[in-house]
Amino acid sequence: MSADDTTDDASEDSPEEIDVENESDDAVEVTVEDDESVRERLEEEADRAVEGFDDRFVDLLAWVLETETRARIYVSLRQQPHSTSEEIAEATGLYPSTVREALAELHDEEKVTRQKRESDGAGNNPYEYSAMAPSDLVSDVVDEVQDQLNTVFNLDSYLDADESEADEPVTISVEDASDSDDDPADEAGEE
Repeated sequence: MSADDTTDDASEDSPEEIDVENESDDAVEVTVEDDESVRERLEEEADRAVEGFDDRFVDLLAWVLETETRARIYVSLRQQPHSTSEEIAEATGLYPSTVREALAELHDEEKVTRQKRESDGAGNNPYEYSAMAPSDLVSDVVDEVQDQLNTVFNLDSYLDADESEADEPVTISVEDASDSDDDPADEAGEE
């Protein structure tokens, strides 16, 4: 190994410094990092952004699905449909018994479906689970919120037996944007 080889190896591991003059003729030190270092930093920042997004998304789903555990299971199933409880536990970091219990509840509520995994060999065929579409999940939540609002709205009529039957004054409608015939861009005069 020559002295030149040593210098090349050292410069690959450390950032390269370049003196640049700005408009006031003052020397400015600029550090140029190699492509790999920049790529690693970008990937780390992207991972942090995704984790932040995932946490906010899981928080919202935890409200919809009642617990963070159920929300993490739902997200895992949307990412990897047809997963077994063991695969979900591994993906989420939750205890297998916790996953099985939450899956049973979600299945009873029809928020996940399950079917036996096909296998050529002998032995136990575990259940594979898949989560309902987010649009269906939202529809269920809208119905629940509508019922709760109507209960509050009709509280006086529930408390006073002399009044007539309670009305259902609150109606919440949710439309899928892809089902709508009117394109918002067309309404705004854009094409």
